[in-house]
Amino acid sequence: MKIEILGSGCANCRRLEENARKAVEKTGKKAEIVKVTDFAQIASYGVMRTPALVIDGKIKSEGRIPDVDEIAKML
Repeated sequence: MKIEILGSGCANCRRLEENARKAVEKTGKKAEIVKVTDFAQIASYGVMRTPALVIDGKIKSEGRIPDVDEIAKML
């Protein structure tokens, strides 16, 4: 599983990454977590608001920070 955190690296992006890491740990699933800060790459997903969470190439959230339990359900 590949989880991508799309954003500029702001505090909200870091919180989303932290929540994603906790959700992976909570579920026991194996996942690669990648931060994407290149705006051209972010735009290629069609994302207009960051932070965004992408799991296996599919946008799961945009412009908000889902909590650990919500991300765990997405996994």
